Amino acid sequence: MIWQKISADKYNGDMEKIIIKKNPRVLSGHLWIFANELSVSPKEFEPGSLVEITDRKGDFIGIGYVNPSSLIAVRLLTQKQEQIDRGFFKKRILDAIKYRQAFCKSSDSFRVIYGEADFMPGLVVDKYGKCLSVQFLTLGMEKYKSIILELLNEIFLPDDVVLRNDSQSRHLEGLALQKELLKGGLDPLPRIKEGRVHIDVDPMAGQKTGFFLDHRENRLALAEIVSDGSKGLDLFCYTGAWGLQLAAKGAYVKGVDDSESACMQASLNADINGLSGKTEYIKADVFDFLKAESASDAKYDFVVLDPPAFVKSRAKIAEAVRGYRRVNELAMKVLKKGGLLATSSCSHHIDRALFFNMLLAASRDAGRTARVVEFRSQGRDHPVLLSMPETEYLKCVFLEIS
Repeated sequence: MIWQKISADKYNGDMEKIIIKKNPRVLSGHLWIFANELSVSPKEFEPGSLVEITDRKGDFIGIGYVNPSSLIAVRLLTQKQEQIDRGFFKKRILDAIKYRQAFCKSSDSFRVIYGEADFMPGLVVDKYGKCLSVQFLTLGMEKYKSIILELLNEIFLPDDVVLRNDSQSRHLEGLALQKELLKGGLDPLPRIKEGRVHIDVDPMAGQKTGFFLDHRENRLALAEIVSDGSKGLDLFCYTGAWGLQLAAKGAYVKGVDDSESACMQASLNADINGLSGKTEYIKADVFDFLKAESASDAKYDFVVLDPPAFVKSRAKIAEAVRGYRRVNELAMKVLKKGGLLATSSCSHHIDRALFFNMLLAASRDAGRTARVVEFRSQGRDHPVLLSMPETEYLKCVFLEIS
């Protein structure tokens, strides 16, 4: 989206104005404005209120909401001079659905709203069958919570609606953490279909909004190249989504996670698919498990390595890279010659170049050679806004290890 100047006579809104300093990044479509990019302090405005952004000449740039408590002072909602009301959010939601109908046709479960990439910064909505899991991550979007929830209920007619306002990022906005079942009873849990497998999702107790939809295409792609009869590991397996796809293909998969409840749910998901004989789940620290496997000279045909985000801020990047490097080194050591490593990073603070440099260092540490089979990213229901590099966060690479 390129911001275009629109004459003021097309707009009847009445809101306070903020002048922005010369900013090519914002004029090229970036949705975030930081406090030092404004001509006045954001503390002069009511937190969460709408403001009109103009340049020094008074030309209109956009409308957003302000929060002086946040690192990001203003998040832009629109480049048009229009009312931010029920009709505005209904159109935004319908536009997001239209995109998914065009590009995400193979599943009834997908990310409906992906924040900035759907021009609704601070809002995340995931659909698991007839269940919606919703996150309001910013104060500005929280003010429209009632309208948005009403619209989602009207459009989707869900059986269950879960409010997952328990992300730590809400603290940065001055918001309390909250988790609530707004509609339905989650009885039974929503069961989604991904490729050839079915998975039960617990949107109240699960991580994030309940399930990681962003790796769907990656899991299906890996299943296409893993051989029938091969044996491997699914590390940080959570509820088993990666391993189940591979087991359904004919592989034997050992899942490892330090969460007992996750391992139990993964085992139940294996039962649902008749794959109990092709899977096993071990509660263990992944680093400790890999060290023990390496010491015993165990070797596998493939390893899936899908760790949590080791880095939550730029200040912790170096520390996180050391963690990623070490766990990838250990994973490479337990692979057979010609084995396959599917490894990922879900932090936008680690870009592609840093990710590949880390993997190169890990292969050197392991005394192995790595060759890229395929580089992948997040699913199509998590679109990347070219003007906002922050909307791309997931790196996934398939490596042949020799």
